[in-house]
Amino acid sequence: MTTPTDHPAPSPASVARSTSQPPGPSAAQDRLDRRRALTGGITGYFVDQFDIYVPVIALAPAMAYFIPAGLDAGTATIIGAFIFTATLIGRPLGAMIFGLVADRTGRRRATIIAMAGIAVTTFLIALLPGYSTLGVWAVALLIVLRMLDGVFLGGEYTAAIPLAMEWSPQHRRGLASGWITMSAPLALALISLMTLGLLQVFPSGSAESAYAVWGWRIPFVIGALLAVATLYYFVKYVPESEGGQSTTAPAARVSPLRELFLGAQRSSLLQVFVLMTGVWVVLNLTVSVVPGLAQAAGGLSATQLTVALSIASMISAVTYPPAGILSQRIGRRPFYIGAGLLVAVVGGGTVAVLARSEGLGFWPTTALLSVAFTVGILAFGPIAAYMTERFPAALRATGYGIGYSLALVVPAFFAYYLLGLEAFVGTELAPAVLFTLGGLLTVVGAWLGPETRDVDMSL
Repeated sequence: MTTPTDHPAPSPASVARSTSQPPGPSAAQDRLDRRRALTGGITGYFVDQFDIYVPVIALAPAMAYFIPAGLDAGTATIIGAFIFTATLIGRPLGAMIFGLVADRTGRRRATIIAMAGIAVTTFLIALLPGYSTLGVWAVALLIVLRMLDGVFLGGEYTAAIPLAMEWSPQHRRGLASGWITMSAPLALALISLMTLGLLQVFPSGSAESAYAVWGWRIPFVIGALLAVATLYYFVKYVPESEGGQSTTAPAARVSPLRELFLGAQRSSLLQVFVLMTGVWVVLNLTVSVVPGLAQAAGGLSATQLTVALSIASMISAVTYPPAGILSQRIGRRPFYIGAGLLVAVVGGGTVAVLARSEGLGFWPTTALLSVAFTVGILAFGPIAAYMTERFPAALRATGYGIGYSLALVVPAFFAYYLLGLEAFVGTELAPAVLFTLGGLLTVVGAWLGPETRDVDMSL
């Protein structure tokens, strides 16, 4: 069912300002500010995604450096998974903290604080000694720093993306969203290729190997330097948005958390929670399960799989801006209903083919992997526009950040859902069925929500 939007459509005056502003120094400065805010949103989100994937890809071959020798494989796997989970736990907390900061003191200030935190924590991780020096405290410090890093990462996109969207003209918000979010698969591809290259230079294996002692630190140092560069850019060039300025006025202040969980916006938060839960379920399967299915189906080596994943990631990345444009043409609500159905039918079918195939070879496997990646994460194209349009300016950052991050919790246990489904459909088909269910959940979430593409972001 369709419900009315929770904040007003653009006024005639605001539409006139956005479409017929007379040329001159003020208009030129506005265009420059819009470009700078969008560039800040793109680079900030790239840093966020780079930092998210670093421990999953670059640190995995060096885990022997942080754990005792002879530890059984199951326990080592649990520790490695918890390092990633610690980041996910920190993200909703960061969204809540920095959402309040952004809605009370401005998006720009919150972004600067969060980006500084990312730079410091990522660099500190790069300096960590291993188990031979600190014992179990080595991995404990790594987990604590990753959780703290997750808090700052959650704060970065909670503040920077509303800032970029509030600067974007209404008719370009879909495209702007696509440019921002396409940095996620590009970051994944970059880290994969970087790790592959480092492993060719630094041998890996034991805790004393060159990669375990030094090689893994390089991506973390690069991540810290990227955060510093983005921090400088925000401090030097990115202005506060009109929406961010309006929320700092005492008369306009509301309690964002009260409004989201107990007030008029609770139905909006529930609706985006449903939609994003479906989106995150599919994403988790795409990046965590589908690569393993592809490797088995194609008989790929670890190196071949890395190359195939990089190709699939880059192909999926170029679909984000067109997806944003399409959502601007047909509307966000129809887009997400269609995207969810595409995931359920095409995505689920592709995953089923990968799960039941053998000896496909490199290129057929890469083609199927690219289809699964493109369909599985297509929903992220216009997500920055849709999620920020869904909440009014007074609590936009908090609503966006919590709606985006809180929905991570249920999908985080996807491995248990797969085990449950295996009892009904078997091991081969369980990932495809869960993939389809995630797509259908996205459809339900979109159907429950309103159309948002024409809302006035200054309100």
